[in-house]
Amino acid sequence: MSKAKIYSDVPLAQTVIDLCKVHGIRHVVISPGSRNAPLTIGFSHDPFFQCYSVVDERSAGFFAMGIAQRLGEPVAVLCTSGSAVLNYYPAVSEAYYSHLPLVVLSADRPEHLIGIGDGQTINQEDVFSNHILYSANLSLIPKLSSVEWDEKLSNLVREIKRANVEKAAKALAIAKNKPGPVHINIPFDEPLYGTTSQPVETYTDQVNINGEDKNGAPKVDLTEFMEMWEKSKRKMVICGVLYPDSLSGETIEKLAADKSVVVFTETTSNFDHPRFFPGIDKIIMPLDETGMKDLQPDLLVTFGGMVISKKIKAVLRNFPPKYHWHIGMQKANDTFFCLSHHIQMSPEAFLSELLSSTGINTESGYRPHWQAAKSRRAEAHEKWLEKIDYSDFTVFEAILKLLPQGYSIHVSNSSTIRYMQLFERPEGVEFFCNRGTSGIDGSVSTAVGFASANERPTLLVTGDLSFFYDSNGLWNKYVPDNFKIILINNGGGGIFRILPGDKNTENFDRFFETIHDLDASHLCKMYGLEYAMTDNEKELVPTLKSFFDRNAGPALLEIKTPRKYNDEVLLDYFKFLGMERWDQQ
Repeated sequence: MSKAKIYSDVPLAQTVIDLCKVHGIRHVVISPGSRNAPLTIGFSHDPFFQCYSVVDERSAGFFAMGIAQRLGEPVAVLCTSGSAVLNYYPAVSEAYYSHLPLVVLSADRPEHLIGIGDGQTINQEDVFSNHILYSANLSLIPKLSSVEWDEKLSNLVREIKRANVEKAAKALAIAKNKPGPVHINIPFDEPLYGTTSQPVETYTDQVNINGEDKNGAPKVDLTEFMEMWEKSKRKMVICGVLYPDSLSGETIEKLAADKSVVVFTETTSNFDHPRFFPGIDKIIMPLDETGMKDLQPDLLVTFGGMVISKKIKAVLRNFPPKYHWHIGMQKANDTFFCLSHHIQMSPEAFLSELLSSTGINTESGYRPHWQAAKSRRAEAHEKWLEKIDYSDFTVFEAILKLLPQGYSIHVSNSSTIRYMQLFERPEGVEFFCNRGTSGIDGSVSTAVGFASANERPTLLVTGDLSFFYDSNGLWNKYVPDNFKIILINNGGGGIFRILPGDKNTENFDRFFETIHDLDASHLCKMYGLEYAMTDNEKELVPTLKSFFDRNAGPALLEIKTPRKYNDEVLLDYFKFLGMERWDQQ
């Protein structure tokens, strides 16, 4: 005899859960609490949903976002009332700027219990208003006795239920179709823990549960763009963050065949070609004003998410193209202050149609000129590696050289993602990073959430401040066996030693670089990760090989580097790239 299904006896909770099911939301990350009990009961007793328990709401938000990043589908986070919901804000803002479908479900007190001095109570309606695609503030459904139940009141209750369904359905549809974060704020009155074996009428069959139509852009006539493309003698393409396999091999080959096109990629672009230009800063950092003018394109085409290189932004703001097209369905940022067209098509659809209908310029000297510069920079790069001692620079070179194929790499922000740009992207490896707001918060949590939904092995490469700041990301039961962390610990915020300013003061050490002597050994013991450490060049390569060969469970390798030598190596590296004779140094 089968068990009776368990539901919360709160109708509004059943309605929200039913809508999540209709919209295909399968993953729900729950932070324990009392006010959200009706939803927790419903989600956790329904086998349709895969539920996760993550105590820290800030970590939970990024954990859910990591799942959404991997699967490309909406993921819900659920919390109790009060300050709990505010802890989602860093993840919400990242999802907003990275266009990731995050659904925030926050339990709330009824309106009559807000502002009277009760605990765990804040003004939750529209709390994410500056960084959300849509906020649905649902209404409490009145509980009426049989004496009170007349036709007028019953009609009122039905209208409240229908309005709740319409608002919540719209939020869920927007999260999926835009995509991006949405917020559904749900008031519950006590009692909160009651259950029933009977579902209630949720009214999802009486309204437009899709909320709104999918945000499809009208077909774009590319005739004007084809003419501009063919007339432009110097064309530059820059790709920011892009999901792997977003461009077909045929499209990539056609771009590579045109000598009038320079294609700049970054590790997070997740595609490359021998005729393209990864490591933007390696090419342009040494340029003087004449070199920047030589690089200045007639036409700039951008697609993908945020661009990491600050230098290319500075160059194109000072030497702007005649036209800048941004390709993509999401918002077009005027990053270079010269945006002329936002073409709402997928990059693959646009480039495929454009390149199939235009000729290939094989006479231009634009790309060959910069191809020669790329070769010189590559030779200088190798010579620099021969000259320098053990440092962050040599560590990143070793990691990427020894990294096995088939990995998904999550990279923390600040120095870590910038170092990654200086080396060739290994074949068969995909890169991810929270570049929406580019903060260090949430890097561990996002990587763990991502890994929990990833069939490939996942490696987080992180700096020390990012790791320790978000070490709560390991405080859950979902760290998979094929998850690894490489922690590069240089004893502080090393990026601040690269930026302008006096580095030889006590205030710099305390308030900018924030030097420390922490290591990860105790955290690994507490969270059950295998721990290894190295701090010298002799042991680096064998330790890395052993680390990558290990497959017995989650593991962390801590690589300690000299705090005060790294900035010298990096700053002198860019000077070295621009030298005509590399034996001068």
